Amino acid sequence: MIKTRKGLLVILSSPSGGGKTSVYKGLLLRHEDFLYSISVTTRPKRADEKDGVDYFFVSDDEFDTMIEKKEFVEWAWVHGYRYGTLKKFVDKALVEGRVMLFDVDVQGAESIRKAYPQHSVRIFIIPPTKEELERRLRARGTDPEETILVRLKNADEEVKHAPYYDYIVVNDELARCIDDVEKIISAELMRPFRVLPVGDWEING
Repeated sequence: MIKTRKGLLVILSSPSGGGKTSVYKGLLLRHEDFLYSISVTTRPKRADEKDGVDYFFVSDDEFDTMIEKKEFVEWAWVHGYRYGTLKKFVDKALVEGRVMLFDVDVQGAESIRKAYPQHSVRIFIIPPTKEELERRLRARGTDPEETILVRLKNADEEVKHAPYYDYIVVNDELARCIDDVEKIISAELMRPFRVLPVGDWEING
């Protein structure tokens, strides 16, 4: 991946079960220099999750304290729980010129874009069909029927935001989807304001 003077915030959104988590994990396996923005959440930890790796799991009181201390770039309610993005990690990634990946909902994506308009790119990952999304949600085996129905209903609203993203990638096959997102990142890193200056060339801009 091309070296850059300025960091890049890659914001991935999709309906629950749409594949954004699998995409960012695939990118991290391909690029050791990429970072992942670990969100803070009040949601209970699942059996296969690790604190400080998948999320920072906190109590409601702890989350309230973090809001009061203005530690979040953004936070939002999602499916009955709160999720937040820690500002200190984002700022550090930008200073170091790193690529940071975000797995956030449409509310979080817009908040991050507003906070870092020159340093972010938003990518909406969409399943090929509603039927395929439902199949994936059921295949996970982690949610009761009621939760699955809520997620499917929410998906109808979430995809309405897709046209306002910078890019839309259809996740009909995971490896190809990761390839497509990787190409977007490569192109974004080659924008002039992220590359210049180059050596001793005198280039205005």
